[in-house]
Amino acid sequence: MRHPVAGLVLLASALGMASARLAPPAIVEYPIPRPGSFPHDPAVAADGSVWYTDQRNSYIGHLDPRNGRIVDYPTPTPASGPHGITVAPDGQVWYTGQAAGVLGRLDPRSGRITEFPLPTAVRNPHTPVYHGGRVWFTDANHNAYGSLDPATGKTVVYTSPTPNSVPYGIVPAADGALWIALLGVNKLGRVDPATGRMREFVLPATAARPRRLQVAGDGTVWYTDFARGYLGALDPATGKVREWRSPSDNAGPYGIAIGTDSRIWYCESRTGMMVAFDPGTEKMETVPIPTPGAIVRHMETDSTRGRIWLALSGTGRLGKIELSQQ
Repeated sequence: MRHPVAGLVLLASALGMASARLAPPAIVEYPIPRPGSFPHDPAVAADGSVWYTDQRNSYIGHLDPRNGRIVDYPTPTPASGPHGITVAPDGQVWYTGQAAGVLGRLDPRSGRITEFPLPTAVRNPHTPVYHGGRVWFTDANHNAYGSLDPATGKTVVYTSPTPNSVPYGIVPAADGALWIALLGVNKLGRVDPATGRMREFVLPATAARPRRLQVAGDGTVWYTDFARGYLGALDPATGKVREWRSPSDNAGPYGIAIGTDSRIWYCESRTGMMVAFDPGTEKMETVPIPTPGAIVRHMETDSTRGRIWLALSGTGRLGKIELSQQ
């Protein structure tokens, strides 16, 4: 027969483990040593290290979280204003030189950066994503999006169907499509990479202004409604939209990621808070960013290690949330 005391010990241990997993997550910050740094976007490499853009100083930075070491690389064009960043499957790091109208490719082995000038129709490349062998990007200032073939250097540019739609965040979906948040209007766009054609999905609230987005494994498109202070979810199969008001009255939802804890994480840009939303319970938890003044414009999930990385614009730091410890 099992001893009752042993049973109590096992129960206590189980409860203790559950409490540890449910402890509120904390944000660990990594200060960037270069003076005046302005990290805009992060990207996670296969080895768990983090690349980021220092927009103000025109550097591409690299953080090794194992030892906290940071190395940065100047962009070939001075004052190129690197904005978005992504890591391709082959380890090459791609970024948008927003102020110079270029895409840049950094070879991590040599540190060498090669620039690809974009057509005159695209002078402010915004957010990049590597998808289907090409680098796709948005141009928020010219109502455009496009792709670059790294093998040939050929660039194709497409115009968004709705004028002044401001194509902003861009992400791939499991079905092969690309999704773009149209910040200038109340719409999300689904792009067929084979043709470049965009199908628009209208959000019910005319004042909605989606800024960033992520696509879950079930196809749900999660987005931040920056103007109205909501988190939204679109079911592309039915067109149904659900939304939840952010905890703060003056929220300004911005960067967004899907965590390995199955929650949707996003930043309230006007409050310095991170918000974790549980789709199952529809409950929200807020987590403060330690250093005041930070805005998370973009974030990325490291699914292998159960982490979310944040670019803490305004405070010269990167942030890490360890979801694997929850």
